[in-house]
Amino acid sequence: MPKLFRVLPLCLLLAACGGKAVPAADVAADAQAEAAVEANGGGEFISAPAPEAPPAPYDVRKGTDWPEVVLADGEATVSCELDYAAHGDGEPLTGLSFFTVVDTLKPCQERGLVRLRYTGKINAGFHALVERVAAIADRMEIDKRVLDIDSTGGQVEDAIKAGDAIGASGWTIWVREGAACHSACVLILGAGDVRMVSGDVGIHRIIRMSSTASTRAQLNEELQAVYGRVKEYLARNGVAIAVADMMMAVPNRNLRLLTADELLEYGLDGTNPAQDDLDRLQLMRKCGEDFVRRRDGFQRSFDRECKAADKDLDELNDCGLALRDRFGFPDQTCPDDSPMSEFDAVRSAFYQPRRALPDREDETASAGQASSGSR
Repeated sequence: MPKLFRVLPLCLLLAACGGKAVPAADVAADAQAEAAVEANGGGEFISAPAPEAPPAPYDVRKGTDWPEVVLADGEATVSCELDYAAHGDGEPLTGLSFFTVVDTLKPCQERGLVRLRYTGKINAGFHALVERVAAIADRMEIDKRVLDIDSTGGQVEDAIKAGDAIGASGWTIWVREGAACHSACVLILGAGDVRMVSGDVGIHRIIRMSSTASTRAQLNEELQAVYGRVKEYLARNGVAIAVADMMMAVPNRNLRLLTADELLEYGLDGTNPAQDDLDRLQLMRKCGEDFVRRRDGFQRSFDRECKAADKDLDELNDCGLALRDRFGFPDQTCPDDSPMSEFDAVRSAFYQPRRALPDREDETASAGQASSGSR
């Protein structure tokens, strides 16, 4: 199923858990940014040299013999519910071994939805976290995935690796009220199929920890290679490369908070335009041009008629369901790809038997039996 239709219901549900942050006046925004730096530091948006002998690559989508990885400087919990106010943030993910991830995600298999809450630094452990949770979600056919993140930053190289893993596995990225997404976390935000922002998003310069520069010219030369990679990454994720240019002008010890208008302008809020283009092409091949044209009309009308600050979740859902009739949804040819398809009888698909995961007693045989899910 194209991911655009997997995440549209999340947009409706997430609307009940926090509204869009309203940008403050310039003076107030500056004070807020300064306070954030005082509380959290500059976010440590840093670049480290690549290891001389990187470990052999492995594919977590196959088998059960995963290399040991520690989730350092961060905490993760898993919930099968979106509403954290009513249901909390779920169960702690105590490790990143195969069976630990399986056991923690198992309650979410029937519902077909997982919310991964992460607070901490962006590092190699975070990269392994999102990669491994996505791998098990694929095997369990948990198609709806939300990364509920609160991070002040970390390593740029690890952020790019984690972002590529996120971009390949269908996530909504959520920065909820009271949360922060600073420096390297901005690269994670850009990787989502859909970005939902109610908290603070801030940027600043990269520091290369291995730098031997003694002049600004030498420092600039060292950083150009890093910024070149960042720009390529932003471009393939539908984010304006102007974000990288803006970083260059903000000292690492400071933080520039982006306004709600800037987040939209630079492609860091709402639907990922790069993924939207890919989804449209795939959906057109599958369901036809007329379906895509009606889908686009529904989305525009929903944004114009249904999204309002004073509407609660039930009102949003009722409005969207009424619009579906106007545009001929659910579509008989592509019912699962129709907007808000989870409200149809097709929702019973969440309760159909899903592919079995290996038992602990059969770990050896499971490597050949486990299959990877598809996007």
